[in-house]
Amino acid sequence: MTGTALSGTASAETARPAEGKVGDHTGPLALTHVTVIDGSGAPSTPDMTVLVEGGRITGLAPSASTRLRPGTRTVDLTGKYLIPGLIEAHTHSDGPETVVPPLYALAGVTTVREMRGQPVHHEWREKIRSGALLGPRWVVGSPIVDGTPSLWAADVGPTIEVRDAAEARRAVRRVKREGADFVKVYSRLSRESYFAIADEARRQGIPHLGHCPDTVRIAEASAVGHRSIEHLHALLLATSRHEKEIRRRLAAVRIDPGDPSSLSRYHSWFQQVHPLEWRAVRGYDQDRADALFRSLAADGTTVVPTLSVHRTLELPDEVPSRDGEWKYLPAWQVESWPDQLSALTGGRTPEQRRQIRRIFAHRLRLVSELHGAGVRLAAGTDTGTGYLVPGFALHDELALLVAAGLTPAEALRAATRDAADTLGLPAVGTVARGQAADLLVLDADPLRDIRNTRRIHGVVVDGRWIPPEERRRLLAAVKTAAAQTPPPEEGAVMTGCGCGGHP
Repeated sequence: MTGTALSGTASAETARPAEGKVGDHTGPLALTHVTVIDGSGAPSTPDMTVLVEGGRITGLAPSASTRLRPGTRTVDLTGKYLIPGLIEAHTHSDGPETVVPPLYALAGVTTVREMRGQPVHHEWREKIRSGALLGPRWVVGSPIVDGTPSLWAADVGPTIEVRDAAEARRAVRRVKREGADFVKVYSRLSRESYFAIADEARRQGIPHLGHCPDTVRIAEASAVGHRSIEHLHALLLATSRHEKEIRRRLAAVRIDPGDPSSLSRYHSWFQQVHPLEWRAVRGYDQDRADALFRSLAADGTTVVPTLSVHRTLELPDEVPSRDGEWKYLPAWQVESWPDQLSALTGGRTPEQRRQIRRIFAHRLRLVSELHGAGVRLAAGTDTGTGYLVPGFALHDELALLVAAGLTPAEALRAATRDAADTLGLPAVGTVARGQAADLLVLDADPLRDIRNTRRIHGVVVDGRWIPPEERRRLLAAVKTAAAQTPPPEEGAVMTGCGCGGHP
Protein backbone atom coordinates (compact mmCIF):
# COMPACT_ATOMS: atom_id res chain seq x y z
CA MET A 1 0.00 0.00 0.00
CA THR A 2 1.03 3.55 0.35
CA GLY A 3 4.20 2.90 2.12
CA THR A 4 4.32 2.98 5.90
CA ALA A 5 4.05 0.27 8.41
CA LEU A 6 4.42 -0.40 12.05
CA SER A 7 7.28 -2.77 12.53
CA GLY A 8 10.89 -2.97 13.64
CA THR A 9 14.30 -3.62 12.21
CA ALA A 10 17.10 -5.37 14.03
CA SER A 11 19.60 -8.15 13.60
CA ALA A 12 20.93 -10.65 16.05
CA GLU A 13 23.27 -13.60 15.81
CA THR A 14 21.43 -16.28 17.73
CA ALA A 15 21.25 -20.04 17.47
CA ARG A 16 19.34 -21.32 14.47
CA PRO A 17 15.95 -22.85 15.21
CA ALA A 18 16.97 -26.03 13.43
CA GLU A 19 20.34 -27.64 13.10
CA GLY A 20 21.86 -29.11 9.97
CA LYS A 21 20.25 -28.93 6.54
CA VAL A 22 16.64 -28.12 7.24
CA GLY A 23 15.56 -29.19 3.78
CA ASP A 24 16.85 -32.75 4.00
CA HIS A 25 14.44 -35.42 2.76
CA THR A 26 14.65 -38.84 4.36
CA GLY A 27 13.09 -40.97 1.68
CA PRO A 28 9.46 -41.48 0.65
CA LEU A 29 6.72 -40.25 2.96
CA ALA A 30 3.06 -41.33 3.06
CA LEU A 31 0.41 -39.19 4.72
CA THR A 32 -2.45 -41.65 5.12
CA HIS A 33 -6.18 -41.62 5.92
CA VAL A 34 -6.44 -37.85 5.60
CA THR A 35 -9.23 -35.71 4.15
CA VAL A 36 -7.77 -33.74 1.24
CA ILE A 37 -8.93 -30.24 0.31
CA ASP A 38 -6.92 -29.72 -2.85
CA GLY A 39 -7.14 -25.92 -3.27
CA SER A 40 -9.00 -26.03 -6.58
CA GLY A 41 -12.40 -25.45 -5.04
CA ALA A 42 -13.43 -29.07 -5.54
CA PRO A 43 -15.18 -30.90 -2.68
CA SER A 44 -12.99 -32.45 -0.05
CA THR A 45 -11.99 -36.10 -0.46
CA PRO A 46 -11.87 -38.29 2.66
CA ASP A 47 -9.53 -41.15 3.53
CA MET A 48 -6.79 -40.32 1.05
CA THR A 49 -3.07 -41.05 0.98
CA VAL A 50 -0.62 -38.42 -0.23
CA LEU A 51 2.81 -39.70 -1.25
CA VAL A 52 5.79 -37.36 -1.07
CA GLU A 53 9.33 -37.85 -2.30
CA GLY A 54 12.10 -35.50 -3.33
CA GLY A 55 10.05 -32.45 -2.43
CA ARG A 56 7.19 -33.40 -4.75
CA ILE A 57 3.79 -35.05 -4.45
CA THR A 58 4.30 -38.35 -6.23
CA GLY A 59 0.95 -39.93 -5.54
CA LEU A 60 -2.60 -39.12 -4.44
CA ALA A 61 -5.15 -41.92 -4.11
CA PRO A 62 -7.67 -43.50 -1.72
CA SER A 63 -5.86 -45.08 1.20
CA ALA A 64 -7.66 -48.39 0.67
CA SER A 65 -6.15 -48.80 -2.78
CA THR A 66 -2.66 -47.46 -2.08
CA ARG A 67 0.27 -49.85 -1.74
CA LEU A 68 3.36 -48.40 -0.13
CA ARG A 69 6.91 -49.27 -1.08
CA PRO A 70 9.03 -50.90 1.62
CA GLY A 71 10.82 -48.25 3.65
CA THR A 72 8.14 -45.61 3.18
CA ARG A 73 7.71 -43.49 6.29
CA THR A 74 4.02 -43.47 7.20
CA VAL A 75 2.09 -40.83 9.12
CA ASP A 76 -1.48 -41.78 10.05
CA LEU A 77 -3.62 -38.66 9.81
CA THR A 78 -7.01 -40.15 10.56
CA GLY A 79 -9.42 -37.36 11.45
CA LYS A 80 -7.14 -34.65 10.02
CA TYR A 81 -7.52 -32.33 7.02
CA LEU A 82 -4.81 -31.59 4.46
CA ILE A 83 -4.70 -28.41 2.38
CA PRO A 84 -2.01 -26.81 0.20
CA GLY A 85 0.56 -24.69 1.99
CA LEU A 86 -0.77 -21.15 2.15
CA ILE A 87 0.54 -18.35 -0.08
CA GLU A 88 0.97 -14.82 1.31
CA ALA A 89 0.79 -12.45 -1.65
CA HIS A 90 1.77 -9.17 0.01
CA THR A 91 4.51 -8.90 2.62
CA HIS A 92 7.23 -6.52 3.78
CA SER A 93 9.35 -8.92 5.80
CA ASP A 94 11.79 -7.49 8.27
CA GLY A 95 13.73 -8.94 11.18
CA PRO A 96 16.36 -11.59 11.93
CA GLU A 97 16.51 -14.74 9.84
CA THR A 98 16.16 -16.80 13.01
CA VAL A 99 12.65 -15.41 13.45
CA VAL A 100 10.95 -14.29 10.25
CA PRO A 101 11.53 -17.06 7.67
CA PRO A 102 10.82 -19.98 10.03
CA LEU A 103 7.78 -18.21 11.45
CA TYR A 104 6.14 -18.11 8.02
CA ALA A 105 6.69 -21.81 7.45
CA LEU A 106 5.61 -22.89 10.92
CA ALA A 107 2.39 -20.89 10.55
CA GLY A 108 1.61 -22.86 7.39
CA VAL A 109 2.65 -20.15 4.91
CA THR A 110 4.99 -21.89 2.50
CA THR A 111 5.22 -19.17 -0.18
CA VAL A 112 5.47 -15.39 0.19
CA ARG A 113 5.67 -12.50 -2.25
CA GLU A 114 7.97 -9.76 -0.99
CA MET A 115 6.66 -6.40 -2.12
CA ARG A 116 9.74 -4.30 -1.41
CA GLY A 117 12.75 -6.43 -2.16
CA GLN A 118 16.05 -5.88 -0.40
CA PRO A 119 19.31 -7.84 -0.49
CA VAL A 120 18.43 -9.69 2.72
CA HIS A 121 15.41 -11.27 1.06
CA HIS A 122 17.58 -12.66 -1.72
CA GLU A 123 19.99 -13.98 0.93
CA TRP A 124 17.18 -15.71 2.79
CA ARG A 125 15.88 -17.24 -0.41
CA GLU A 126 19.26 -18.72 -1.28
CA LYS A 127 19.72 -20.13 2.23
CA ILE A 128 16.26 -21.70 2.09
CA ARG A 129 16.96 -23.20 -1.33
CA SER A 130 20.26 -24.65 -0.12
CA GLY A 131 18.62 -26.18 2.95
CA ALA A 132 20.52 -23.97 5.41
CA LEU A 133 17.40 -22.18 6.63
CA LEU A 134 13.80 -23.18 7.26
CA GLY A 135 11.43 -20.87 5.46
CA PRO A 136 8.97 -20.39 2.59
CA ARG A 137 9.50 -20.05 -1.11
CA TRP A 138 10.19 -16.39 -1.77
CA VAL A 139 9.11 -14.27 -4.74
CA VAL A 140 11.13 -11.08 -4.35
CA GLY A 141 10.15 -7.79 -5.91
CA SER A 142 12.19 -4.72 -6.73
CA PRO A 143 12.66 -1.76 -4.45
CA ILE A 144 9.63 0.52 -4.71
CA VAL A 145 9.70 2.55 -7.92
CA ASP A 146 7.90 5.83 -7.29
CA GLY A 147 7.67 9.37 -8.53
CA THR A 148 9.39 12.27 -6.88
CA PRO A 149 9.01 13.10 -4.09
CA SER A 150 8.08 9.61 -2.99
CA LEU A 151 5.78 8.90 -0.08
CA TRP A 152 8.71 6.96 1.37
CA ALA A 153 11.44 8.86 3.19
CA ALA A 154 15.01 7.60 3.56
CA ASP A 155 14.33 6.31 7.09
CA VAL A 156 12.91 3.08 5.70
CA GLY A 157 15.58 2.30 3.13
CA PRO A 158 16.17 2.92 -0.56
CA THR A 159 13.41 3.85 -2.98
CA ILE A 160 13.93 4.39 -6.69
CA GLU A 161 12.46 7.78 -7.63
CA VAL A 162 11.94 8.48 -11.31
CA ARG A 163 11.06 11.79 -12.91
CA ASP A 164 10.44 10.85 -16.54
CA ALA A 165 10.21 8.02 -19.05
CA ALA A 166 13.96 7.66 -19.52
CA GLU A 167 14.58 7.26 -15.80
CA ALA A 168 11.63 4.86 -15.56
CA ARG A 169 13.06 2.61 -18.28
CA ARG A 170 16.47 2.63 -16.63
CA ALA A 171 14.86 1.63 -13.35
CA VAL A 172 13.24 -1.42 -14.97
CA ARG A 173 16.52 -2.54 -16.51
CA ARG A 174 18.33 -1.97 -13.22
CA VAL A 175 15.98 -4.03 -11.05
CA LYS A 176 16.02 -6.86 -13.56
CA ARG A 177 19.84 -6.92 -13.44
CA GLU A 178 19.65 -6.98 -9.65
CA GLY A 179 17.51 -10.12 -9.73
CA ALA A 180 14.03 -8.82 -8.92
CA ASP A 181 11.15 -11.06 -9.89
CA PHE A 182 8.91 -8.09 -10.68
CA VAL A 183 8.85 -4.29 -10.75
CA LYS A 184 6.97 -2.80 -7.80
CA VAL A 185 5.25 0.40 -8.98
CA TYR A 186 3.90 3.04 -6.66
CA SER A 187 1.37 5.80 -6.13
CA ARG A 188 3.22 8.96 -7.12
CA LEU A 189 4.44 7.92 -10.57
CA SER A 190 3.58 10.26 -13.40
CA ARG A 191 1.61 8.88 -16.36
CA GLU A 192 4.68 9.20 -18.57
CA SER A 193 6.81 7.24 -16.13
CA TYR A 194 4.21 4.55 -15.47
CA PHE A 195 3.54 3.73 -19.10
CA ALA A 196 7.27 3.71 -19.80
CA ILE A 197 7.68 1.16 -16.99
CA ALA A 198 4.87 -0.96 -18.38
CA ASP A 199 6.40 -0.93 -21.86
CA GLU A 200 9.96 -1.56 -20.71
CA ALA A 201 8.83 -4.34 -18.37
CA ARG A 202 7.12 -6.04 -21.30
CA ARG A 203 10.27 -5.69 -23.40
CA GLN A 204 12.43 -7.07 -20.58
CA GLY A 205 10.05 -9.94 -19.80
CA ILE A 206 9.49 -8.96 -16.17
CA PRO A 207 6.04 -8.31 -14.63
CA HIS A 208 5.08 -4.97 -13.18
CA LEU A 209 2.55 -4.68 -10.37
CA GLY A 210 1.72 -2.86 -7.16
CA HIS A 211 -0.16 0.38 -6.62
CA CYS A 212 -2.14 1.85 -9.45
CA PRO A 213 -0.61 5.37 -9.60
CA ASP A 214 -2.79 8.36 -8.82
CA THR A 215 -2.39 9.57 -12.40
CA VAL A 216 -3.53 6.34 -14.07
CA ARG A 217 -6.99 4.80 -14.28
CA ILE A 218 -7.24 1.16 -13.23
CA ALA A 219 -8.67 0.09 -16.58
CA GLU A 220 -5.66 1.66 -18.32
CA ALA A 221 -3.21 -0.12 -16.02
CA SER A 222 -4.99 -3.44 -16.45
CA ALA A 223 -4.91 -3.09 -20.23
CA VAL A 224 -1.10 -2.74 -20.25
CA GLY A 225 -0.50 -5.83 -18.13
CA HIS A 226 -0.49 -4.62 -14.52
CA ARG A 227 -0.25 -8.09 -12.92
CA SER A 228 -1.95 -7.34 -9.60
CA ILE A 229 -3.49 -4.28 -7.99
CA GLU A 230 -2.56 -4.04 -4.33
CA HIS A 231 -5.12 -2.81 -1.81
CA LEU A 232 -8.53 -1.28 -2.42
CA HIS A 233 -7.73 2.43 -2.47
CA ALA A 234 -7.60 2.92 -6.22
CA LEU A 235 -10.79 0.90 -6.61
CA LEU A 236 -12.71 3.37 -4.45
CA LEU A 237 -11.76 6.13 -6.87
CA ALA A 238 -12.38 4.13 -10.03
CA THR A 239 -15.91 3.12 -9.02
CA SER A 240 -17.08 6.61 -8.06
CA ARG A 241 -19.08 8.97 -10.24
CA HIS A 242 -16.91 11.72 -8.73
CA GLU A 243 -13.69 10.26 -10.17
CA LYS A 244 -12.72 13.26 -12.32
CA GLU A 245 -13.25 15.72 -9.48
CA ILE A 246 -11.35 13.55 -7.01
CA ARG A 247 -8.45 13.12 -9.42
CA ARG A 248 -8.11 16.89 -9.73
CA ARG A 249 -8.11 17.26 -5.94
CA LEU A 250 -5.73 14.35 -5.54
CA ALA A 251 -3.26 16.00 -7.90
CA ALA A 252 -3.20 18.99 -5.56
CA VAL A 253 -2.21 16.93 -2.50
CA ARG A 254 1.32 17.76 -1.38
CA ILE A 255 3.84 16.20 0.95
CA ASP A 256 6.97 17.83 2.28
CA PRO A 257 9.98 16.37 0.42
CA GLY A 258 12.21 17.64 3.21
CA ASP A 259 10.41 15.66 5.89
CA PRO A 260 12.80 12.84 6.88
CA SER A 261 10.09 10.73 8.53
CA SER A 262 7.88 8.34 6.56
CA LEU A 263 5.53 8.23 9.53
CA SER A 264 4.86 11.96 9.47
CA ARG A 265 4.68 12.01 5.67
CA TYR A 266 1.96 9.41 5.81
CA HIS A 267 0.06 11.09 8.61
CA SER A 268 -0.02 14.25 6.49
CA TRP A 269 -1.02 12.26 3.43
CA PHE A 270 -3.86 10.48 5.23
CA GLN A 271 -5.23 13.73 6.62
CA GLN A 272 -5.38 15.25 3.13
CA VAL A 273 -6.71 12.20 1.35
CA HIS A 274 -9.36 11.01 3.79
CA PRO A 275 -12.01 13.51 2.60
CA LEU A 276 -11.37 12.40 -0.98
CA GLU A 277 -11.84 8.77 -0.11
CA TRP A 278 -15.07 9.55 1.71
CA ARG A 279 -16.24 11.54 -1.31
CA ALA A 280 -15.48 8.54 -3.52
CA VAL A 281 -17.52 6.16 -1.36
CA ARG A 282 -20.47 8.52 -1.27
CA GLY A 283 -20.40 8.62 -5.07
CA TYR A 284 -20.24 4.86 -5.61
CA ASP A 285 -21.59 4.01 -9.05
CA GLN A 286 -22.69 0.43 -9.53
CA ASP A 287 -22.67 0.61 -13.34
CA ARG A 288 -19.10 1.98 -13.36
CA ALA A 289 -18.06 -0.75 -10.92
CA ASP A 290 -19.65 -3.52 -12.98
CA ALA A 291 -17.95 -2.34 -16.16
CA LEU A 292 -14.56 -2.03 -14.48
CA PHE A 293 -14.79 -5.42 -12.82
CA ARG A 294 -15.72 -7.08 -16.11
CA SER A 295 -12.64 -5.46 -17.64
CA LEU A 296 -10.36 -6.68 -14.85
CA ALA A 297 -11.71 -10.21 -15.15
CA ALA A 298 -11.24 -10.21 -18.93
CA ASP A 299 -7.66 -8.92 -18.61
CA GLY A 300 -6.78 -11.48 -15.94
CA THR A 301 -5.74 -8.77 -13.47
CA THR A 302 -5.66 -9.85 -9.85
CA VAL A 303 -6.73 -7.75 -6.88
CA VAL A 304 -4.99 -8.27 -3.53
CA PRO A 305 -7.39 -6.61 -1.03
CA THR A 306 -5.10 -6.67 2.07
CA LEU A 307 -8.11 -6.29 4.36
CA SER A 308 -5.90 -6.94 7.38
CA VAL A 309 -4.02 -3.67 7.09
CA HIS A 310 -7.16 -1.75 6.16
CA ARG A 311 -8.75 -2.99 9.38
CA THR A 312 -5.69 -2.10 11.46
CA LEU A 313 -5.55 1.46 10.20
CA GLU A 314 -9.26 2.11 9.81
CA LEU A 315 -10.67 0.27 12.82
CA PRO A 316 -7.75 0.56 15.26
CA ASP A 317 -9.99 -0.10 18.26
CA GLU A 318 -10.92 -3.49 16.82
CA VAL A 319 -7.48 -4.91 16.13
CA PRO A 320 -7.60 -8.45 17.58
CA SER A 321 -5.27 -9.28 20.42
CA ARG A 322 -2.97 -12.14 19.48
CA ASP A 323 -0.74 -12.47 22.51
CA GLY A 324 -0.09 -16.11 21.64
CA GLU A 325 1.47 -15.00 18.35
CA TRP A 326 3.06 -11.70 19.39
CA LYS A 327 5.40 -13.66 21.67
CA TYR A 328 7.27 -14.78 18.55
CA LEU A 329 8.40 -11.22 17.88
CA PRO A 330 10.74 -9.06 19.99
CA ALA A 331 8.87 -7.48 22.91
CA TRP A 332 10.24 -4.02 22.08
CA GLN A 333 8.74 -4.32 18.61
CA VAL A 334 5.29 -5.29 19.86
CA GLU A 335 5.40 -2.55 22.49
CA SER A 336 6.11 0.05 19.80
CA TRP A 337 2.95 -0.68 17.82
CA PRO A 338 0.38 1.36 19.80
CA ASP A 339 2.40 4.57 19.57
CA GLN A 340 3.07 4.07 15.87
CA LEU A 341 -0.58 3.33 15.17
CA SER A 342 -1.61 6.37 17.15
CA ALA A 343 0.82 8.52 15.15
CA LEU A 344 -0.90 7.41 11.94
CA THR A 345 -4.53 7.43 13.08
CA GLY A 346 -4.59 9.89 15.96
CA GLY A 347 -6.51 13.15 15.85
CA ARG A 348 -9.56 11.77 14.08
CA THR A 349 -12.82 13.43 15.05
CA PRO A 350 -15.87 11.31 15.96
CA GLU A 351 -17.31 12.13 12.54
CA GLN A 352 -14.11 11.01 10.79
CA ARG A 353 -14.14 7.77 12.74
CA ARG A 354 -17.73 7.17 11.69
CA GLN A 355 -16.85 7.84 8.06
CA ILE A 356 -13.81 5.58 8.14
CA ARG A 357 -15.89 2.76 9.60
CA ARG A 358 -18.25 3.10 6.66
CA ILE A 359 -15.31 3.18 4.26
CA PHE A 360 -14.07 -0.13 5.65
CA ALA A 361 -17.54 -1.65 5.27
CA HIS A 362 -17.51 -0.44 1.67
CA ARG A 363 -14.19 -2.19 1.10
CA LEU A 364 -15.80 -5.47 2.16
CA ARG A 365 -18.58 -4.82 -0.35
CA LEU A 366 -16.03 -4.21 -3.11
CA VAL A 367 -14.34 -7.54 -2.38
CA SER A 368 -17.67 -9.34 -2.62
CA GLU A 369 -18.51 -7.64 -5.91
CA LEU A 370 -15.05 -8.25 -7.38
CA HIS A 371 -15.38 -11.92 -6.57
CA GLY A 372 -18.89 -12.09 -7.95
CA ALA A 373 -17.68 -10.55 -11.20
CA GLY A 374 -15.00 -13.21 -11.61
CA VAL A 375 -12.01 -11.03 -10.76
CA ARG A 376 -9.23 -13.16 -9.34
CA LEU A 377 -8.42 -12.38 -5.70
CA ALA A 378 -5.20 -13.27 -3.93
CA ALA A 379 -4.81 -13.22 -0.17
CA GLY A 380 -2.22 -10.81 1.19
CA THR A 381 -1.90 -8.95 4.46
CA ASP A 382 0.76 -6.23 4.22
CA THR A 383 2.73 -7.98 6.94
CA GLY A 384 5.41 -5.59 8.09
CA THR A 385 2.64 -3.39 9.43
CA GLY A 386 2.09 -3.44 13.17
CA TYR A 387 -0.11 -6.12 14.71
CA LEU A 388 0.52 -8.45 11.74
CA VAL A 389 2.75 -11.41 12.63
CA PRO A 390 4.53 -13.14 9.73
CA GLY A 391 2.55 -16.17 8.66
CA PHE A 392 -0.13 -16.00 11.31
CA ALA A 393 -1.61 -12.79 9.89
CA LEU A 394 -2.72 -14.63 6.76
CA HIS A 395 -5.18 -16.69 8.81
CA ASP A 396 -6.91 -13.46 9.84
CA GLU A 397 -6.97 -12.34 6.21
CA LEU A 398 -8.83 -15.53 5.28
CA ALA A 399 -11.43 -14.80 7.94
CA LEU A 400 -11.84 -11.25 6.62
CA LEU A 401 -12.37 -12.57 3.09
CA VAL A 402 -15.14 -14.78 4.44
CA ALA A 403 -16.59 -11.77 6.28
CA ALA A 404 -16.64 -10.02 2.90
CA GLY A 405 -18.84 -12.76 1.48
CA LEU A 406 -16.54 -15.47 0.13
CA THR A 407 -17.16 -19.04 1.20
CA PRO A 408 -14.36 -20.74 3.16
CA ALA A 409 -13.47 -22.74 0.04
CA GLU A 410 -13.24 -19.55 -2.02
CA ALA A 411 -11.12 -17.82 0.60
CA LEU A 412 -8.76 -20.80 0.69
CA ARG A 413 -8.46 -20.68 -3.07
CA ALA A 414 -7.36 -17.03 -2.79
CA ALA A 415 -4.46 -18.20 -0.62
CA THR A 416 -3.61 -21.28 -2.68
CA ARG A 417 -4.41 -21.86 -6.36
CA ASP A 418 -5.40 -18.30 -7.28
CA ALA A 419 -2.46 -16.82 -5.40
CA ALA A 420 -0.13 -19.25 -7.17
CA ASP A 421 -1.54 -18.16 -10.53
CA THR A 422 -0.99 -14.53 -9.55
CA LEU A 423 2.61 -15.18 -8.55
CA GLY A 424 3.28 -17.21 -11.70
CA LEU A 425 4.08 -20.40 -9.77
CA PRO A 426 2.31 -23.30 -11.49
CA ALA A 427 3.94 -25.96 -9.28
CA VAL A 428 2.44 -24.74 -5.99
CA GLY A 429 -1.04 -23.97 -4.70
CA THR A 430 -2.83 -27.28 -5.15
CA VAL A 431 -2.60 -30.85 -3.88
CA ALA A 432 -1.95 -32.91 -7.00
CA ARG A 433 0.59 -35.33 -8.40
CA GLY A 434 3.72 -33.50 -9.54
CA GLN A 435 3.09 -30.42 -7.40
CA ALA A 436 5.55 -29.15 -4.82
CA ALA A 437 5.08 -30.85 -1.45
CA ASP A 438 4.10 -27.73 0.49
CA LEU A 439 1.21 -28.85 2.68
CA LEU A 440 -0.67 -27.91 5.82
CA VAL A 441 -2.35 -30.50 8.07
CA LEU A 442 -5.21 -29.27 10.25
CA ASP A 443 -7.06 -30.69 13.24
CA ALA A 444 -10.45 -29.46 12.01
CA ASP A 445 -12.27 -28.81 8.75
CA PRO A 446 -11.59 -25.30 7.35
CA LEU A 447 -14.54 -25.61 4.97
CA ARG A 448 -16.88 -25.64 7.96
CA ASP A 449 -15.13 -22.75 9.69
CA ILE A 450 -12.29 -20.85 8.07
CA ARG A 451 -10.84 -20.18 11.52
CA ASN A 452 -9.84 -23.84 11.59
CA THR A 453 -6.81 -22.99 9.45
CA ARG A 454 -5.28 -21.87 12.75
CA ARG A 455 -5.66 -25.38 14.19
CA ILE A 456 -2.37 -26.59 12.76
CA HIS A 457 -1.34 -30.18 13.39
CA GLY A 458 1.78 -30.23 11.24
CA VAL A 459 3.29 -28.83 8.06
CA VAL A 460 5.17 -30.15 5.05
CA VAL A 461 7.72 -27.61 3.81
CA ASP A 462 9.36 -28.51 0.50
CA GLY A 463 8.80 -32.19 1.27
CA ARG A 464 9.94 -32.06 4.89
CA TRP A 465 7.31 -33.29 7.37
CA ILE A 466 7.29 -31.25 10.57
CA PRO A 467 5.09 -33.09 13.08
CA PRO A 468 3.43 -31.45 16.10
CA GLU A 469 6.26 -32.06 18.58
CA GLU A 470 8.94 -30.72 16.24
CA ARG A 471 6.79 -27.74 15.28
CA ARG A 472 6.38 -26.83 18.95
CA ARG A 473 10.13 -27.12 19.46
CA LEU A 474 10.88 -24.93 16.45
CA LEU A 475 8.36 -22.31 17.54
CA ALA A 476 9.96 -22.27 20.99
CA ALA A 477 13.31 -21.65 19.31
CA VAL A 478 11.81 -18.74 17.36
CA LYS A 479 10.44 -17.30 20.59
CA THR A 480 13.90 -17.54 22.18
CA ALA A 481 15.54 -15.92 19.15
CA ALA A 482 13.01 -13.08 19.23
CA ALA A 483 13.65 -12.47 22.93
CA GLN A 484 17.39 -12.24 22.21
CA THR A 485 16.96 -9.70 19.41
CA PRO A 486 18.03 -6.22 20.58
CA PRO A 487 16.17 -3.10 19.48
CA PRO A 488 17.71 -0.86 16.84
CA GLU A 489 19.67 2.08 18.17
CA GLU A 490 17.00 4.64 17.32
CA GLY A 491 13.91 2.57 18.02
CA ALA A 492 11.46 0.80 15.77
CA VAL A 493 10.88 2.05 12.24
CA MET A 494 8.23 1.48 9.64
CA THR A 495 8.90 -1.15 7.03
CA GLY A 496 5.59 -2.18 5.55
CA CYS A 497 3.12 -0.44 3.35
CA GLY A 498 0.37 0.87 5.57
CA CYS A 499 -2.03 2.77 3.41
CA GLY A 500 -4.72 3.86 5.74
CA GLY A 501 -6.31 6.58 3.73
CA HIS A 502 -5.14 6.75 0.14
CA PRO A 503 -7.61 6.22 -2.65
